Amino acid sequence: MSAPQLDVLNDKQDSIRLGGRWTLDHADEIIALLEFASPTLKYLDARKVEEIDSFGVMALRRFVNKRKLELDDVLWHREHSALAEVIDEVADERPKLKREIGLIAALSRLGKATVRVRDEFLAGLAFFGEVLVKFFRTLLQPGRLRLTSTVSHMESVGLDAIPLVALLCFMVGAVVAFLGANVLKDFGAEIYVVELVNIAFLREFGVLLAAILLAGRTASAFTASIGSMVNREEVDAIRTLGLDPMEVLVLPRILAILITLPLLTFIADIAGLLGGLVVGAYGLDIPPQQYLSRMQDTMEVRHFWVGMSKAPLFALVIGTIGCLEGLTVKGTSTSLGEHTTSAVVQSISTVIIIDALMAMFYMNLDV
Repeated sequence: MSAPQLDVLNDKQDSIRLGGRWTLDHADEIIALLEFASPTLKYLDARKVEEIDSFGVMALRRFVNKRKLELDDVLWHREHSALAEVIDEVADERPKLKREIGLIAALSRLGKATVRVRDEFLAGLAFFGEVLVKFFRTLLQPGRLRLTSTVSHMESVGLDAIPLVALLCFMVGAVVAFLGANVLKDFGAEIYVVELVNIAFLREFGVLLAAILLAGRTASAFTASIGSMVNREEVDAIRTLGLDPMEVLVLPRILAILITLPLLTFIADIAGLLGGLVVGAYGLDIPPQQYLSRMQDTMEVRHFWVGMSKAPLFALVIGTIGCLEGLTVKGTSTSLGEHTTSAVVQSISTVIIIDALMAMFYMNLDV
């Protein structure tokens, strides 16, 4: 039986490769190897390990915890990853350490969270720049575009989402009309609910509701799909074949959402206006002919273009965050779930923040 091995991969001594048999029979040798490993270690490659049992996994777990690393930083052999994942999940069931309290502990958590947000922002910005580079290169070389994949994603992102977007926006349009009428009737101005629904949906609600729905529906789907491919090492296989994962996986998805979100926004606007019309006709005693006539007289096309101008930006943000979170999955089901949740939260939060900033921007321009 071959003894366990530990080889340093670079001069910085921050990466090592493990080999041989990491089993209970070699417990003393394993402990000795790990005890004298470099304190600057950041990465372990265990794909060359011939055999490993629960003792070997637990020894490596204690080792990475001592170095303040994560077990996800260990690159496992395909046949050993399941055992490592099971042991990691069982170990996580132990009671967690009591959370520290006090000003110093709170400031420490705040600082760590700030650094983490900064790192995520810089990573997202760099990824967005790479997406733009690939996009413009595709424009110059149209043959690189994967049209079949793009159309397939357009169907799942846009066509399948139409019923949900239309229903939700119809109901929100009805609610806005009801709430507006309750306030305006005190002034005898119920007819102005037409302008309220028109402006609210054309400028804000239509594009915002469509973007939030796609952030929850599509960003999570992008992360789950790409993350599953990372777990199955399909992304590594794509690189081995000499292909670029950005062109194969990311660009078709972003192009699909970039094309479909403006179309969904238009459908959301129509559904919201229709919801207001139904409430006006059957709940406010405004004849449909009068409602439509006032809508035609008071509706301004500039409100429509203000709302539509936000759709491409929202699409880029949602697609970029969803794909980035998928590519940063670290090979376990736990990591996949965490990144999927993070993609939804980041997408919705970013869309709302950008919408608020753009609303103030257009207001200052008096548009």
